[in-house]
Formats: sequence, structure tokens, C-alpha cells
Amino acid sequence: MASEEGVIKIKRNKQVILRDNVSGFPKESDMQVVNSGTIKLKLPEGCEGVLVKNFYLSCDPYMRRRMTKYDPGASYIDSFNPGSPISGYGVGKVLESGDPKFKEGDLVWGITGWEEYSLITGTATQSLFKIHNTHDVPLSYYTGILGMPGMTAYAGFYEVCSPKKGETVFVSAASGAVGQLVGQFAKLSGCYVVGSAGTKQKVDLLKNKFGFDEAFNYKDEPDLDAALKRYFPEGIDIYFDNVGGKMLDAVLLNMKMNGRIAACGMISQYNLEQPEGVHNLMSLIMKQVHLKGFLVFSYYHLYGKFLETVLPAIKEGKITYVEDVAEGLESAPAALIGLFAGRNVGKQVVVVSRE
Repeated sequence: MASEEGVIKIKRNKQVILRDNVSGFPKESDMQVVNSGTIKLKLPEGCEGVLVKNFYLSCDPYMRRRMTKYDPGASYIDSFNPGSPISGYGVGKVLESGDPKFKEGDLVWGITGWEEYSLITGTATQSLFKIHNTHDVPLSYYTGILGMPGMTAYAGFYEVCSPKKGETVFVSAASGAVGQLVGQFAKLSGCYVVGSAGTKQKVDLLKNKFGFDEAFNYKDEPDLDAALKRYFPEGIDIYFDNVGGKMLDAVLLNMKMNGRIAACGMISQYNLEQPEGVHNLMSLIMKQVHLKGFLVFSYYHLYGKFLETVLPAIKEGKITYVEDVAEGLESAPAALIGLFAGRNVGKQVVVVSRE
């Protein structure tokens, strides 16, 4: 629907709403696609926000935590509000801006609503990045390799883990948006890298597409400690942890002296009512292992440096990237839930509009 109110266009604004806070494993029915809302395609008088038409939305594991209600200060990011559109990283075009950093027609990536059009205001505008490079790379890459997941892989591997040529690297959830890049960064750094994933298809992808030295299906390994000893007989220098839980516990037994662990995510724990404990922490002391949790927000000041590294590598074919694309906002709930069942192969993207 498009009508005129004076000269102000009013558009129907399809949205993905969270029905209620979630405990346990999330379901598609926890979300609802609604087509009853409208939005004025004009900034309110004096608004310093940014009005955006959304093109691509990013499905990311951290969004699961936002579906659960936490006490203030208990999580690093606010919970979603039931009855309101959920939000996450996305790519869009500026229709109007009250923020001097942006102008009409700019392409941007950052936090936006799961809807066709978003009015981004307040501190949320600080998370918007103007897109300058659109030649030779798909715009959707700014939900992944050139956006938050790419920065996460870059910061966690290079800044947290400080890799050295010849070191051994293990990556869990290695075929996902972050893991596939960490493995390729490791190879570019001259490291030996092994990844774990949950299907044969993903294991094959790691070895044949992303250039991992080895990969294994963790579901086929009744003894994770034995599996790691098979692939790392002399131990692990760097572990990039995306899963936590039993895998982290097994890795702790296999770390080398002065090894480094980047704690990026713990997807094995997000849907548990009671998180699993970790039992082998003594290894941190005995082997003087450095384990550091990190949030990508703390490294966004390095985004320019990151692009200088990654854009040439993409264009030269030194880094490849795989996306799993879902078409339309109607497909967004299933795409997000699919992350936790391992249905996605590569970076999960939702197409809202192709302009």
C-alpha cells in the first residue's frame, strides 16, 4: 500500500514480531510475520535518525539470547520486546537522514529492524557503517564476510589469538559465518587448521572449499578428546571457540603450553535451561593457557584496517565465502531457527528486497 498524506508517503511495513520471551529451544511459532503495520517515509520533525529500506538481514546465533528475558545488566545486549519487531544486523539504503554522517542514497550496514523499512534512532545510528566498496563483491557480503561476522573472525583470530606461522589451530562450528573465515585466515597465516562441523556436507565444504587441512563431524565422535588427539597429536596452539560445552572441555585437555583460546560464542548452551559446566579448567593453569572472551563491538575501530586486508583477498580469490540465502521476510523465522538445528550451510542471509 502506498498513499499520500500531503507529500508524505505511507507504506505498508511487513515485520517479524517476537510473540513472547522464549525458554528452551526456540520455535518458528515464537515469531510472527505481520503485514498490518505502516510507516511514514519521512523523518519526524527534528529527528536525527536514519530512515532505511532494508535489503538483507543477517541471522546470527547471538540473537537467541535476545529472545530470553534477562535482568538489566545480566546480558551484554538488550532482550527483544515481545510484540515488537526483532532486530539484528542488516544491509539497506538510506531514504532520509537527520544524521550528518549519512545522506539519501547511501548504502549502510548495521543494526536494523526485521522489517521492510526501519527508522533507526539514538545510539543505534552509531552502529551504522557506510558501505563504500560495492565493486566485485555482492552487497549481501556486508551481512557476513564484510560485516559483523567478518570483523568477529578478524578480531578474534588476529587480535585475541596473535597467530604465528606454523601453529596449530582448531575451529569449532567451522562452516558457519565466522568459522569459515577463521580457518581461511589461519591458512593465510601459514597455520595448520582443523575444523569441526555437524554434517558430512559441511566437513567436505571445509576441506574442499575453504582449504582446511582436516575436518571432522563431531556427531560421529563419541570421544571428543580422542578425536582431538588424532588431529593434534602434539596439541593445539589456538582454539577459536564458537560452541562451548563438551567441545571446550575436550579442547582444554589438548592445549599446548601458552596456547590461546578466543571465546567467541557458545551455541551449544544457548537453548539449555541449565548450562553445562566445564570441568578441565585446571589445564589453563598447568599449561598457562590464555582464554579470553571478546565482543566484536570493542574492535570496530579496526574496521578500516580489516577491509584493507579482506577486500583484496576476496578479489584475488584467496578467501572464499558461502552464503545460505532465504528469500523474503516470510522465510526469516525458519531461517533463524535453522541455525540452532544446523540446517544452514554457510552464512544465513534473508533477502527482504533486491532494491
